[in-house]
Formats: sequence, C-alpha cells, structure tokens
Amino acid sequence: MDGKELFLIVEAISNEKNISKEEVFVSLEEALAVATRKKKGFDVQINIDRKTGDYVTKRQWLVVADDARYIGEHEIEFDPELHIREMDAEGLKVDEYVTEPAENIDFGRIAAQVAKQVIIQKVREAERDVVVDNYSQKVGEVVTVNVKRIDRGNVYVDMGGVDGMISKYDLIPNELLRKGDRVRVFIKEVKSSPRGAQIFLSRTANEMMIRLFEMEVPEISEGVIEIISAARDPGLRSKLSVKAKDKRLDPIGSCIGMRGARVQAVSNELNGERVDIILWDEDPAQFVINAMAPAEVSAIVVDEDRGSMEITVADDQLALAIGRGGQNIKLASKLTGWKLNVMSLTEADEKQAEEDKKALGVLAEQLGVDEEVAGVLIEEGFSSVDAVADADSDSLANIQEFDGKIVAELQERASDAQLVQAIGDAEASETLQEIEGVDADLVDILFDNEVKNLDDLAELSTDELTNLYNIDSEKAASIIINAREKAGWFK
Repeated sequence: MDGKELFLIVEAISNEKNISKEEVFVSLEEALAVATRKKKGFDVQINIDRKTGDYVTKRQWLVVADDARYIGEHEIEFDPELHIREMDAEGLKVDEYVTEPAENIDFGRIAAQVAKQVIIQKVREAERDVVVDNYSQKVGEVVTVNVKRIDRGNVYVDMGGVDGMISKYDLIPNELLRKGDRVRVFIKEVKSSPRGAQIFLSRTANEMMIRLFEMEVPEISEGVIEIISAARDPGLRSKLSVKAKDKRLDPIGSCIGMRGARVQAVSNELNGERVDIILWDEDPAQFVINAMAPAEVSAIVVDEDRGSMEITVADDQLALAIGRGGQNIKLASKLTGWKLNVMSLTEADEKQAEEDKKALGVLAEQLGVDEEVAGVLIEEGFSSVDAVADADSDSLANIQEFDGKIVAELQERASDAQLVQAIGDAEASETLQEIEGVDADLVDILFDNEVKNLDDLAELSTDELTNLYNIDSEKAASIIINAREKAGWFK
C-alpha cells in the first residue's frame, strides 16, 4: 500500500462519511498498527505523513516499574516483548515508551482484512461523534420527522439518516401514529452509546408547546411578547402565561391570532390539545386569579411562608375551578408555582365560622371571660391576647359594652396570658429541639401551625410534616419516629 493509495482511501472515506480527513488518518494509523501487531506479535506505533501518504513503523515497549509483575487494568503479566523495566529504559519514566524503527510489513489478505475492520469501527465511532455533536446543538428545538416504525409502544423516526426515538411515555395519550406519518417533535436529549448516537424525542414536553408558539407567533420570536411559563395535560388541555414588553400590545390576542388561527395551529399539532392563554402578572395573587380561568375567583388568601393560596369561588363555579379530574386547578398550580386549594363560598363560610368558634374559645379561656365578651372583642378585630394586650386602651374603651375599668382588667389579663404563653412556648420549644432533626426554624413553623408540643408533633404524618416544612420524606419520617419514641408511644 503506497502513499497514493492511502490518500485515495482517506479522500473516499472522508467524503462518503462526512468526517474530517484527520479523523480518517488517525483511524488508518490504528488499523495499520493492529494489523502489524497481529502479524509481528509485538507492539508498534504507525505514523502516516499527511503530505506524502508514506508511513513509518516504530516498535515500542511500555516502561513499567522495576518490581511490576502485572501491568494495566487488565493485569497483563510482564512480557519483555511488550514491556521494559524503568531501570533499563535509559532515563524514561513509567508509562512512557521506548521506541525503535521497524520495517513496514507487507500487508497480506488477513492483515488487510484486520485493517479494514478497524477502519470500519473507527469510522462508525467518528460518524457517531459527528451525529452527537450536530444534534447536541439542536437539543431544545422542534423538528419535523418521518415515522419509520412502532415497536412496543415506542415510535422510531427518521431524522435524515439518523434514527430518533419517542418513548411511549413521551407520546401524547391516545394519539395514533402510523408508519410514514410526518410529525413535529421536541429534541429532548442526545446520548452517545456503543450502538451509536441515541436521540430522545418528546411530544409531551412543556417546551414543545412553547417552541410551537414561537414558530406561529412572530411577536414572540421577535421578543416583544415573552412566554413566562407553561403547563400541560398532554392531548387534553394546557395553559400558557405570557406578557408583553410593550403595554400597547395585547399578548393574549396576539397568541390567539385572527379568528383563533394561531392557537388553533398549535392545538392541531398537539392532537387537539386545548390551550388557555393566560396574562402573566407580577402580583402572584392576580397571576393565580388569571390562571384559574375560566373560573371566576371571589376571594384569595396568600400564605407566602408555605407557598400556598386559598382560593374561594361561588358555589356554581366550584366544578369549573377544579376541572374534570382536578385538571384546571392542577394546571394553574403548575403554571404559577403555588400550591392552590380551592373551595366554594359556602365551604369558606363554614371554615371561617369554625375558625372563629375556635378562636372564640381560646380567647375566652386565656382571658378568663365568657364567650359573649370574647365574641365582642373578636367582632371589633381583637382576636388574640396579643391584640388585646398591645391595643390602645382608648380603642378598647370605645367599644360600647366596655368602660375604663373593664379595659384595664382585660389588658392586665392579656399581659398575664402572654407571659404564661411565652413560658409555655419556651419550654415546648426546648422539648421539641431535643428531638434529633428539629431546629429553631422548624419549631417556629410548627408553632405557626398550632403544633406546640411533643404529642402534636408525634401525631403528624410524614406528608403533613413535609407540607409544613421543606424537608425530604426520609428526614420527616425520622423526626416523627423520634417524637413518638420520646412521647412514649413504644413503651
């Protein structure tokens, strides 16, 4: 094999496989080295001159430690044909190579076949790397592909000479795809494996819907309308929140399009999935109200510490707010990032009445008064001993049923109740913090949610504790078990 033949081989492989000539040269060098090793029985290094195509062969020995018996991860026994002791290596260090010129072998049929196999393998690896590099740059894009085959629920598609896979979990439910169908997909991930490049696609990703709107709505691609978030129940319904950078622009109308043409195009591509366009708002409560559409919200209570909101709707709006199978409330929660709980006005009134009754009993007990007096205080906005103790005496004296003497007595009792409560809370906090895993921050959260002693904590479930405090289930379970053990549950 002369230099001219080598150049012709390199040129042909490079053009046919769309890989660089340097990669082909490297593959050829390794192929020639493998063939030479098989024929000669010793290790060699082949170097091809990139200008002339001529190649030279060098025999090489790996330098190993003087006391080494087994070498490398495969623990090859020391072989003087392959290895040389460091003391004999004329100054070279371990893992370096001693080399000397060797004669280029005359490649026979077997050697040529070995070289061919190595070249094929290396070219396949180079092709795989090219595919991985090309498609890695396209991750996050939506492309159109042809369905090649369907196997065990997974759909395999042709991506221009390369196969991609849509897992059955990434297919829109109840969507019927057949061989030969053209379909748009979202490039989710690209991996390199011994079998070649693996391209994983999806039709259920939120990002796919976002990309489709970017393609259909020029204002989005131009940057004057921004998509903030998206949530999908694939094939059924989804919500998309948008805002306009120019206040004169209607972002919802732009996304819907003339006679609904733009949103309908996206819906058709997603197998008829209904898309609600939601106006984003910097006020989280207003954003949630918008996201609950088409239901109308009557009232909303925000709990920032727990990242949740209590939503109240009219009785005839409750089914609409929840949606079929809880779909509307789930999508609104995913879209906004808030935990949402919805109830009817009747349920809200009943809950409020229950809370008022509970507060009435607690206040009456703490102040040592009857429920009638406690009820008057709550109606006037003084629903806790702190509110009574810290109130301006004139404000309390203005209540029709009270005079100065009663006010003074009430505030004194409130101050005493505060002291008792503070002492009790301090003792309870100390007891709770003796439990492994409980710190001062967790105690504050527990107190805010009326978990104020060992028994209250012991009676919590793992889910209840994780909902109150941002910890994993394993740690929550450990805390509850420790609390139950300390409370004497296991005696």
